[in-house]
Amino acid sequence: MTPALPQASDILAALGQAVFAWDIASDAIVWGEQVSAIFPGIPAERLATGAEFARLIEPAQMRTAALAQTSAVHGADGTPYRVEYGVRMSAADPMVWIEETGRWFAGPDGRPVRAIGSVRINNERHARDEELTKLARLDPLTGELNRSHLIAALAEAIEETTRFRSTAAFMLVGIDHLARVNEAFGFDVADAVILDVATRIRARLRGGDVLGRFSGNKFGLILKNCTVDDMNVAAERFLAGIRDEVVPTKSGPVSVTASIGAVSVPRYARNADEAVNRAHETLDTAKQRRVGSFAAWRPDAARDAQRRVNIRVTDEIVTALNERRIKLAYEPVVAALSRDCAFHECLVRMDQGDGQVLLAPDIVPVAERLGLIRLVDHRVLELVVAELAAAPDICLSLNISPDTTMDPDWWAGIESLMRAHPGVAERLIVEITETVAIQDIDDVRGFVTRLKNFGSRIAIDDFGAGYTSFRNLRKLGVDIVKIDGAFVQNITRSADDRAFVQTLIDLARRLDIKTVAEWVQDEEAANMLRDWGCDYIQGRLIGLASADRPWGAPPDNVLPAAG
Repeated sequence: MTPALPQASDILAALGQAVFAWDIASDAIVWGEQVSAIFPGIPAERLATGAEFARLIEPAQMRTAALAQTSAVHGADGTPYRVEYGVRMSAADPMVWIEETGRWFAGPDGRPVRAIGSVRINNERHARDEELTKLARLDPLTGELNRSHLIAALAEAIEETTRFRSTAAFMLVGIDHLARVNEAFGFDVADAVILDVATRIRARLRGGDVLGRFSGNKFGLILKNCTVDDMNVAAERFLAGIRDEVVPTKSGPVSVTASIGAVSVPRYARNADEAVNRAHETLDTAKQRRVGSFAAWRPDAARDAQRRVNIRVTDEIVTALNERRIKLAYEPVVAALSRDCAFHECLVRMDQGDGQVLLAPDIVPVAERLGLIRLVDHRVLELVVAELAAAPDICLSLNISPDTTMDPDWWAGIESLMRAHPGVAERLIVEITETVAIQDIDDVRGFVTRLKNFGSRIAIDDFGAGYTSFRNLRKLGVDIVKIDGAFVQNITRSADDRAFVQTLIDLARRLDIKTVAEWVQDEEAANMLRDWGCDYIQGRLIGLASADRPWGAPPDNVLPAAG
């Protein structure tokens, strides 16, 4: 038996919809009988005209604007439109969210003269949209502003303080040693710490202040109407609130401290980027000075001058690399017994183009600080390999910085060069500093193993300045130890230095590791070192670094520059 089709009114009631016809010219609205279910408690007269209905709507002009924003389609079918708005009798009543769909019809002048459609309650969709909007604004863990909206609020606060000639402060609060909590207890406990710290900060904010999560372990605070003195007091209040009580977690109580960097705006920061950079800078300063402390940004002429120098030197180094003005100087290393040359250490030089030359101590520390040392080390490697390829009877050593030991691009470069120039690797010595060797024995051992697989040798430079044990030297498999010249230069006058150097040489010989004594100044020191069994010496007595090649003309085809 075919089921009977329900009445249209029954279908609309089941769908929670009510229909209407709106004569825009007279402003009269006629509703279907389901309207009372959609707008319960609203008198019929409040729904009888567009003007009266508009007084219930938030925003009031939403329906009229929806019609105006659609392009007219002339014809019997009219122009479709869709709009959402809130409806309530008074500000004290809960908002009911309505979705209205319909079509409007134009008069001869193309403007709307009537509309038909339906309305339905759509609270669920609006609540979902609000939740999505909220999630887009807030950090999911803490419920505070996320980074992008924190920065937007900071920009707005700076603009406001500038316009009204007031002051504010921007603070970055960094939880100290959060990585240790991660490692010791797991990420869930670290998250509990972050959430607890956010709660403690929030409890100590004034009305109108803004809190947001800046990054994993950092929170940003915008303190309105805050003077420099107020900033100091507030920082101590936040620090005390974080450190004075342990954080309860499922793994037990965790003791937490935080450090704070702050900047006064707009006095010392005219925009959000400047405020963030300066707060970050002072946070780093606070952590370096003492974890759990506070630092405020202040003008510093020396710091600003150094930054200008850094910018200039950065440009000079990059330009020198591009213009092939990175050069090598060669310092001989000779056998202590025969004084025959064993190899030359290659030291970096930078031709400034005006006849002046910068030495390695002028270049390397700045390049390391500015993140350019990787490019310099790439170029030096290419130059050294070019020399070795052009002169098959020489042996050269080069120094690489700590960062380069873990640089995959450097590895790709050396592997390519070794394959392209067979026989070069066996005549290459790579020097790494002792401080690199003790940072992570396992990582450095992998570095050493890969180089030795090429056939190259490894030297530990400046040995004695750090705390590497001879057991670690054997574990690393190094071939040569270069004894720090600070101990060698005084062996003729210092009994302590003599004992230290002699002990190093003796221990190295027992482990079958060759030794090089640096900074050898005179024959008396050279003879002592020879008698103690030191294998090689270098320094002023033998000859300092020179750009002149002892083996003759430069290579015809210098390899292309790195990068």
